[in-house]
Amino acid sequence: MMKEMKIFSGNANPEMAKDICRYLNVPLSEAEVRRFCDGEIFVEIGENVRGRDIFLIQPTCPPVNDHLMELVIMVDALRRASARRITAVMPYYGYARQDRKVAPRVPITAKVVAEMLMVVGVRRVLTMDLHAGQIQGFFNIPVDNLFAAKVLLQYISAQFKNDIVMVSPDAGGVERTRAFAKRMSSGLAIIDKRRERANESEAMNVIGDVRGKTAILLDDMVDTAGTLCAAANILMKAGAKEVHACCSHGVLSGPAIGRIEESQIKSLVITNTIPLGESARQCKKIKVLSVSELLGEAIQRIHSEDSVSSLFV
Repeated sequence: MMKEMKIFSGNANPEMAKDICRYLNVPLSEAEVRRFCDGEIFVEIGENVRGRDIFLIQPTCPPVNDHLMELVIMVDALRRASARRITAVMPYYGYARQDRKVAPRVPITAKVVAEMLMVVGVRRVLTMDLHAGQIQGFFNIPVDNLFAAKVLLQYISAQFKNDIVMVSPDAGGVERTRAFAKRMSSGLAIIDKRRERANESEAMNVIGDVRGKTAILLDDMVDTAGTLCAAANILMKAGAKEVHACCSHGVLSGPAIGRIEESQIKSLVITNTIPLGESARQCKKIKVLSVSELLGEAIQRIHSEDSVSSLFV
C-alpha cells in the first residue's frame, strides 16, 4: 500500500517534509512551485499521481496568504491530475484565531479557510494543536488534530525534576495546562489578564502558588510574545524561582525575538511546525523540538486505514 502514497510539499516548511519522508522511508515527490514576475503562483506536478493517495505538507505560516494560496493551487493541480484522495497536512493552521465573531461585522476567517480547502478538493486534514478545537466542526470532512503534548512532556520531564508549576497565560488555555499538570503531577496556576486589542495584552495577577517554584508557561502558540513576556514578569514578581515557556507553534512575528531576549523567560521551547527565521535561529533562549515523526506516523496510519486515536494521547 505504501507504493500508492505520494508526499508533496509547498514552500512553507520543506525541511519538515523531508524529515517526514525520512521517517516513512519514501521519497519526497516532485512539484514545481514558483512565482511569475507579478507575484502569481505557478504549480506543476512533476510525476504521475493518478489514483494515488496524496499527502500535501504545507503549514499556513507567515507569509500566511502566500502559503495558503500555494496550498489551494497545489490541491487543484493534484485533483485535476486525478489523485484518488488529497490530505492537507497543515501542522500550523493559519487564521485559527479568527474562529468566532468577537465584534459586529467581522468575519469568521477560520471557517472561510475551511470552505476554501473543501471546495478545491481536500478530502482530509491533518493538523496539530488547533487554537480552538471547534475549528474541526468547520469542516465536513475528517480532521485529525494531533497534539504536541507527547513531545513537550518528554522534554519537560527530562529537564525539570522537582518544584515545578504549570502556568496558563490566560483563561482560555486552562484545560490544556491542567492536562499537562496532571501528567506531571505538578501544581497549576493561571494568569489573569486583560486584552485591550489584538496582539496586545496586560497581565494582571497570578491565581495559584508559584513562590519558590520553577514556572512553566504553556500555550498553543507564541506570536508577538507580548502575552508570554508579560506573564513571565508577573510570575517573577509573585516569587517564582525561574520562568520557562513551552509552545507548539513559534510564529514569532514583529518584536517577538527582542521581547524574548529582554524578558524574564529563561528558555522558550517550540516545535518545528513553523520554520524559524534568521533572528530566531540566533536567539539562544529558543529550543526547537521535532514533531515530524508524530506527523509521519499519523500519515502512515491514515494511508493504511489504521487507527490514529492513540496518537491523540
